[in-house]
Amino acid sequence: MSQTQFNPDTRAYRENPYPVLAELRARDPVHWSPALKGWVLTRHADVQRVLKAEEMSADKITPFYAALPSETKAKIESLMRYLGTWLPFRDPPDHTRLRLLIARAFTPKALASIKPNIESVTTLLLDRMHGRDEVDLVAEFANPLPAYVIMDMLGVPRTMLPEMKSWSDDIRLFIGTARGVPDKYERVRRGTEAMAAAFRTLVAERRVALKDDILSTLVAANEADVGRLSDDDLIATSILFLFAGHETTTSLIAMGSMALMDVPDLRQQFAQLPTTGVQTAVEEFLRFDGPTPVMMRIALRDDEIGDKAIKKGDRVWTMIGAANRDPAEFKDPDTIELKRYPNRHVTFGFGPHFCLGAPLARLEAQIALPALHRRYPTMTRTRVDIAWADGLGLRGPEQLPVRLGPTA
Repeated sequence: MSQTQFNPDTRAYRENPYPVLAELRARDPVHWSPALKGWVLTRHADVQRVLKAEEMSADKITPFYAALPSETKAKIESLMRYLGTWLPFRDPPDHTRLRLLIARAFTPKALASIKPNIESVTTLLLDRMHGRDEVDLVAEFANPLPAYVIMDMLGVPRTMLPEMKSWSDDIRLFIGTARGVPDKYERVRRGTEAMAAAFRTLVAERRVALKDDILSTLVAANEADVGRLSDDDLIATSILFLFAGHETTTSLIAMGSMALMDVPDLRQQFAQLPTTGVQTAVEEFLRFDGPTPVMMRIALRDDEIGDKAIKKGDRVWTMIGAANRDPAEFKDPDTIELKRYPNRHVTFGFGPHFCLGAPLARLEAQIALPALHRRYPTMTRTRVDIAWADGLGLRGPEQLPVRLGPTA
């Protein structure tokens, strides 16, 4: 594949990147891309190696900001103030300090207490759809389910979902590396500032009266250890919780449902799985078409991958979606095998930046997908030509129109 052939900006690539990535993996697995101004890795072993390597930095924000012209820097100063300090973009020791604090929300004990609420929200949303013929599954189920759950965890009123969704959509343009939105930075700035202002108000309320939620936990930890988090760190971490706590799970639920609707035999197999089987199936949905298809790193020193020389400062794009379909790691990688085991996918990353929210996303999907398809066992898609989100780093349908069919 020549350099000019790899173009991630096309509609065809956005809808189905896997044929292009398969060809790239076969012909040029360590590929220099002028379009991405960096190296594109498509083999599972290379991706895994880079994600765990200490000589690869997760801080893609600082060099990005430093390279901008002064007038552009001024426009996105608030964006850097908050998103630039997010945990996924930090290296040790800051990354280690923040990760230990945030990890408190995702312990097995914490998740056990959240499970009843996930079940309750799932039932609530399914009941809301009852009696309707056609719905947008993203808007009515896949998005509000993880959004309500993370908002409840944080202590954000559910009535704020429309505003939070709008601001999150704006932030997604930057985090997902949208490439076809001309006013991207202005929208991201606007969404970031609005969400930051909302959380600043909520944090101020917690400082007056703590509650049983994550915001209160963060505020209390900060008050007990002065200087542990700056106010901006506190707000940035809250935004990260809200954004990361629902965006990827929305896509996981939507794309898992698409796979089940598109292959009736698969849905029948899924319906017969025990609880442990559902857990294994969710891992396969994560592998087959996951919500985080790309993670980027910056080389901190000269390196060599395959037969290619990587220079200090080079961008290295690890194509998670390609790694998850590498035939050197997975048998019949382009086929969904609900009972696939072992399943060493890298959808949640690998190494020190492995996603802290992975257990929550898994639990939500393990509850939501069986409940949805049990309630609507003949649900079908009404459109094949759906719109996919613009972005290299986040994958998922913007809408998913379905005909629910009779309830079971």
